[in-house]
Amino acid sequence: MEPQLTVSVVDEVATVVIANPAKRNAMTAGMWRSLPELLAPLAADPAVRALVLTGAGETFCAGADISTLREPGDEQQSLAVRAEEALAAFPKPTLAAVRGYCVGGGSQLAAACDLRFAEDGARFGVTPAKLGIVYPSSSTRRLAALVGPSAAKYLLFSGKLIDTERALRTGLVDEVLPAGALDKRVAEFTRTLVSRSLLTQAAAKEFANGRTDRDAHWTQQARGSGDTAEGVAAFLERRPPLFTYGR
Repeated sequence: MEPQLTVSVVDEVATVVIANPAKRNAMTAGMWRSLPELLAPLAADPAVRALVLTGAGETFCAGADISTLREPGDEQQSLAVRAEEALAAFPKPTLAAVRGYCVGGGSQLAAACDLRFAEDGARFGVTPAKLGIVYPSSSTRRLAALVGPSAAKYLLFSGKLIDTERALRTGLVDEVLPAGALDKRVAEFTRTLVSRSLLTQAAAKEFANGRTDRDAHWTQQARGSGDTAEGVAAFLERRPPLFTYGR
């Protein structure tokens, strides 16, 4: 099987699968390059309301394909950063569903998602110190914002792998599920996500990520969307709301 990213859309949820089973789903240069190209049409598609990133089989992603790091220059890291930034900028809720190893570039991608659910037994690590690589500044800041400076330094300085218990405690993951329960929980949670207002989610995502110049934009979007009126009406009528923003 050629290393690739695959995508499917079911019930308004896009699922992107990292597939390179011969190398524990390590990301090749071609895979890094293809991720932004894959995300762009999903971001624009009104039939997509949320996105799940996961790995084929029993591993999320073991990082970058180390064999490609022998190539001269920093193209591999630049490609990884562009892919990470494209994922972080995706305008709809994103969730990493993690089982097995989530290491190096895999952790980089998981951290770029809004949420991370993991199966018990998953292992996380940020390993550039094992290779003498300077971790990108944007990736370092994102990791520190997620887990705090001390936990980020622990991961980056040591390159050690941590288990799901520690990952949950530090905030690297949001939920840990028992073996066999991850897919069911992700499906359940994404059904909740797609039933909520994308207006609220998109604005909250920008604000939570630190953007400070879009207050007027989102106020205007709220006035014209109809989601607020529908949400209030549905609450008063004791029925599920039918939000239309982004459709």
